[in-house]
Amino acid sequence: MRILLDCRYIRPGEPDGIGRYTTGLVRALDRLHPVELLVSDPRQRDGLPDRPAHTLPAPTGPGEPFVARHVNRLLGSTAGDPDTVVFSPMQTMGTLGRRYAVVLTVHDLIYYRHRTPPPWLAAPVRALWRGYHLSWWPQRLLLAGADAVAVVSRATGDLVDAHRLTRRPVAVVPDATDFHLPPGTPRRSRPDGNRIVYAGSFMPYKNVATLARAAALLDDHELHLVSPVPPGVRDELERLAGRNRPVFHDGVDDAGYRALLDGATALVSASRDEGFGLPVLEAMARGCPVVVSDIPAFREVAGDAGLFAGPDDPAGFAAAVRSLDGSWPERSDAVRERARTRTWDAAAATLLGVLQDTVTRRRHPAGGPR
Repeated sequence: MRILLDCRYIRPGEPDGIGRYTTGLVRALDRLHPVELLVSDPRQRDGLPDRPAHTLPAPTGPGEPFVARHVNRLLGSTAGDPDTVVFSPMQTMGTLGRRYAVVLTVHDLIYYRHRTPPPWLAAPVRALWRGYHLSWWPQRLLLAGADAVAVVSRATGDLVDAHRLTRRPVAVVPDATDFHLPPGTPRRSRPDGNRIVYAGSFMPYKNVATLARAAALLDDHELHLVSPVPPGVRDELERLAGRNRPVFHDGVDDAGYRALLDGATALVSASRDEGFGLPVLEAMARGCPVVVSDIPAFREVAGDAGLFAGPDDPAGFAAAVRSLDGSWPERSDAVRERARTRTWDAAAATLLGVLQDTVTRRRHPAGGPR
């Protein structure tokens, strides 16, 4: 089986959820089966295995619907080989005219309910993004071009099913983390300082205002905001938190982020929608308790180990944080154990099974010889 992995969604120097998902899966999958890389920028190879890499146009360009033609050409005479499969960590990879198997990924369906596009996209792409999310048919059309669909959580898979987005096989290839404490690390004790940490963007659906309102009720705690904050948003969060002004970090590297989690009373998130919730898993892997909004994705990740509040309930968030005063070590143990099996090796093993099944179906279509 020949496996090609679409790494074009990695943003060099600006790691995000899609980039981490891609990088983690590529590294782990390569330990199980040799892979080849599809990139649009040579810097996307940084940190990836030293494997053959092929250059394609950037995935946000106007020619993306026809990128399969480029892939056909680079595969040459083997393009029609049923044992060749391409995995993309997004569902937007073009498939028109492809002569190979394809597995596409759906991370979430957030922007159908919250249509403000990511601000880092170019203006024309933002316009297309917004139009794309006005109805379900573009999503169905994209997924119809795949042989199988991966989702990062059962919560996302349930939405795919509920909206009848595809007739293709759907499999959960979960997000994971390499933030785990080393094996044998003893039970953690509660850190000093009463710091609560939020790691994520400040898109409206992330609902960070609830966290600022909760901080106003926690006079003896500090709310630390990890990511860069837009100026207008910064002013509003300071106003909502009152005298308990948040601490703005404006971005940290992985080492700094781990240090923040290791020194935190809890990671908090009041997000209204998530496909998975990677910061929640990262905190849990460090033994940091989590206080998060009661939404399906967070329930799936944190389970009984997490503490939950309504997205619009600042008092509920404040009460959950205070409840850790008498149970922090036990809650730390619980989240750490819950996160223990969420590794990239486990996710890659699941993905390899999905790719193998996809190739088998392509090699032996229903009703064909076996």
